[in-house]
Order: sequence, then C-alpha cells, then structure tokens
Amino acid sequence: MKAQTKESQSALSQEKILEILKEGNKRFVNNQSLNRYLQQQVEETSQGQFPFATVLGCIDSRVPIETVFDQGIGDLFSIRIAGNFVNDDILGSMEFACKLAGSKVILVLGHTSCGAVKGACDNAELGLLTGLLNKIKPAVNAVKIPDQESLRNSKNIDFVNEVAVMNVTLTIDEIRKRSKVLAEMESDGEILLVGAMYDIASGKVTFY
Repeated sequence: MKAQTKESQSALSQEKILEILKEGNKRFVNNQSLNRYLQQQVEETSQGQFPFATVLGCIDSRVPIETVFDQGIGDLFSIRIAGNFVNDDILGSMEFACKLAGSKVILVLGHTSCGAVKGACDNAELGLLTGLLNKIKPAVNAVKIPDQESLRNSKNIDFVNEVAVMNVTLTIDEIRKRSKVLAEMESDGEILLVGAMYDIASGKVTFY
C-alpha cells in the first residue's frame, strides 16, 4: 500500500478522511488490518510527508493512534500528551500540520478509563504532574452529579468516562479559542475539528 502523496492528500475530502478513519478502526476491531510494506512507505516518504489528518491523543500505551485507525507511515500527524489537552506548543504543531502540511482534519481522541482524567478527578499531586492534571480540572468541574459529591472520583468509572468526553469537547473549544490560524481555517471550510472516544475494552472508536 503506497504512502500519501501531495496529489492523493489534495484529492481527499474531509468526509472521505473521516470515512477512512472509521473504516480503519473497524478493521482494527475485527482484526483485519491491511498488509502494508512499511519499508516501502519509509522510502516513499523520505522526500516529504502529506498526512491527511492530525490526531491529538493521550500517551496511554493502550491507544497507539496509527494502529487503532489501521494507518501507515505518512498518513497521520500524531500528537500525544497525558489527558489529550492543548497548550501553545501543541497548537503550534497543529498549525504547522494543517496550514503548511495540508492536513484537513483535526481529531481529538480521548479514551475510557484515562489515568490522567482519574488523577484530575482525585486531585492527585505529584511534581510537575500536578500542573498537567490542573489542565483537565475544567472538564471535571463541568460534569455535574447533583447531591452526590462522594461519587466525583476515580472509583466511579462512569464519572471518569463522562469527564473524558467533556475533556474532548473542551479541548476542541480551546483549539478554536486559542488558535486564530486554525479557527480561520475551520471557518473557511479548510479543516474539520472532530472529537472521538476510544474504548479500551473493545478497541472501538466512537466519533462525536
């Protein structure tokens, strides 16, 4: 299977890219991943790269981005940080990926049973990790459980997963608010911002 070229990247619509990601995940779930000649793709991308999508995901070892979408070398820009939130460096990377390298979709990918989200729910503190988890606190605070304060912690996995979904939503909002470049590209129809959740028990990605 050949790597992406400038021509193949340009020919893909945003809708087609979403279809590619969804079909790739379906193959992954059904253990039907495509056979790829990765060394050939290494050679084909040695003079340039033309990924069609940019995925912001968590560092969790159970969610290898290219694998769960059954994509090869040169197909995706992959950004990973615990809790899949954005900062200026990540936003700058996204601006490069979309404005300069032609990526047409930004996908923010959360996942179930996220350790970073659990830490934020429990107000965990540990060195520099404390500041990282604080970035996820807005999502924790946004999920309401009326009169059940005792359930707002990592022992309540339903609460954890609700926070993870909210974190995806708020991260997309942050992309729009903090990056004028990406906000303008979305407004002009040049890129699509999408959220999704990966289920660590099934391998299935649910798109929002």
